[in-house]
Amino acid sequence: MGFDPIVFFRMDRLDCPARLMVVSDLDYTMVDHDDLGNHGLLRFNSLWEAFYRHDSLLVFSTGRSPMMYKELRNEKPLLTPDIVVMSVGTEIAYGDSMAPDLYWEQYLNHKWDRKIVTEETSKFSELVLQSETEQRSHKVSFFVDKPKASEVIKVLQGRLEERKLDFKVIYSGGIALDVLPRRAGKGQALVYLMKKFEADGEIPINTLVCGDSGNDAELFTVRGVYGVMVSNAQEELLEWHARHAKNNQKIVHASERCASGLIQAIGHFGLGSFVSPRDELTFSKHMKKQMHPGLEVVKLYLSCERWLRADVEKSEQFMQTLKSNFHPSGIFVHPSGVEKHLHECIDVLDQSYGCKPDCRLWVDRISSAQIGSDIWLVKFDKWELSGGERNCCLTTVLLNAKAEGFTWMHIHQTWLNTTSVDPAGTGLF
Repeated sequence: MGFDPIVFFRMDRLDCPARLMVVSDLDYTMVDHDDLGNHGLLRFNSLWEAFYRHDSLLVFSTGRSPMMYKELRNEKPLLTPDIVVMSVGTEIAYGDSMAPDLYWEQYLNHKWDRKIVTEETSKFSELVLQSETEQRSHKVSFFVDKPKASEVIKVLQGRLEERKLDFKVIYSGGIALDVLPRRAGKGQALVYLMKKFEADGEIPINTLVCGDSGNDAELFTVRGVYGVMVSNAQEELLEWHARHAKNNQKIVHASERCASGLIQAIGHFGLGSFVSPRDELTFSKHMKKQMHPGLEVVKLYLSCERWLRADVEKSEQFMQTLKSNFHPSGIFVHPSGVEKHLHECIDVLDQSYGCKPDCRLWVDRISSAQIGSDIWLVKFDKWELSGGERNCCLTTVLLNAKAEGFTWMHIHQTWLNTTSVDPAGTGLF
């Protein structure tokens, strides 16, 4: 597979090979739709931003089309990935802007004719077209009942072979059938990305793939990867594993669901930190010793969330410990433009114990740069979900690093959406 240097995409966010690359399916893998509180997903978010964002890569590999992927992001507290592979491995996009990989789409055109696929599939009354949003240039998608699927696939494959197409048929979830170019698929997309990293001399040190259904099976065949089938993995994936990879010690069937199973696999394979900051009401000595701006930011907002939810005991000591993280003359600039001393904001927070019992705070896209011998500039998106409203602030922070930890010197926030839960600028969080 060659690469056009004009369209070759560089992961400029990292200047060395990723320590860990996580490649995860979304529905019922990263996202547990039965977990209404999103506890597993929020556990992963805290772990990733605290310990991995600065030197690792997050890749979502989903069957969803770009439109349905964006809908999920509006519904669930998903982090921003470095790369997203969509439409069952037929579309690849990069970065916050989701810049498409046009060369990948051109590569998939080899011996592919969508018109022929639609002509042949229209002859099967058992095949029910999925919504228009899920029909893509290199993917034709249907629903088919499980008892009929095997025979339909067998006959359809024979007819498409007679038409001289290079194709593959993927059945997943016990209902969804996708017809793709043979070069496409989640596994092929990952191989493509790996070759691009190799060409740039930046192959990730470790890669962990995660899935729950049949269209994820290809991910586990990529050479050298670790793999986790979450505890709620579907029968079709477990059967594939039993037939093709039963003795592969680099693939594990987790005992926990979805994102929690992913975290479990990181620990099982020894790939890095696997205790989410959300798992500890008081942060362990081990965690306190790890001096990194990402962990500092995650810890602070978790402390604020627990106070607002009354998940910790109301005590003066808790607030004094929180206040000790802030410089007495430090300034907070609210999105409204109001400026306050950081200690004033903590005093306001002190009066807000338990006022938001449904509140969830999480951070995304943490980036940091050391701009002085002991000064760090940190940027991130701070999200809040409360009372059914979701709000986001672009937050810029100056931290002063000392032997005993970080001191917050300055916080500046800007709304990234139009709704404000704190329009008067009365509080810090």
